[in-house]
Amino acid sequence: MATIFEQLADAVVEMEDEEVKALSEQAIKDGVDAFEAIDQGLTKGMERAGVLFEEEEYFVPELLSCADAMNEALLVFSPYIKKEQYQTEGKIVIGSVQGDTHDIGKNIVGLFLESAGFEVYNLGRDVAPEIFVEEALKKEADIMILSTLMTTTMSSMKDVIDLLVEKGLRDRFLVMVGGRPLSIQFAKDIGADGYSADAKGAVRMARKLMQQKKEK
Repeated sequence: MATIFEQLADAVVEMEDEEVKALSEQAIKDGVDAFEAIDQGLTKGMERAGVLFEEEEYFVPELLSCADAMNEALLVFSPYIKKEQYQTEGKIVIGSVQGDTHDIGKNIVGLFLESAGFEVYNLGRDVAPEIFVEEALKKEADIMILSTLMTTTMSSMKDVIDLLVEKGLRDRFLVMVGGRPLSIQFAKDIGADGYSADAKGAVRMARKLMQQKKEK
């Protein structure tokens, strides 16, 4: 018998909104950890959908339908993400960089960060460098997280960092980057403070950067 995680992943890939919602509700009733269900079920399903998209078995409509199914589950699981025993004072602005209209992965990262006690401001997708900087200042953020799933928009991340330097604000904010085409080396090359390949890693990196900031 397929595990609940496999069933959730299958339902996402098959674009079954009602099925994924019912599975999510049943998982909660059965005491399945919401964090694990998202990480091992929903995320795996979207990864498989992404592969099908790259192989041209799925196209944009199918990919969006998979994302819609996943969002149905996220609505069920979100209230059950366990809060940490302590709360940090870290404020984060997160968004997909200019030119990138993907936001599912970035939204999951934001959810995990909120569950870890961070105050998260989601700027959405296709966010211009000026908006990133303006919102970071307005929200008095500690960390800016830049996301992309496209190689063609990776340069937009450097544009944000360059703008911070131009305005004399580079030391004001910690900058993290993430997304499938990125690497630790890329993050170093553009002058970012941290990189993560997934949501759990993003939480660890954000905590690490905040600790370093507090120790200065």
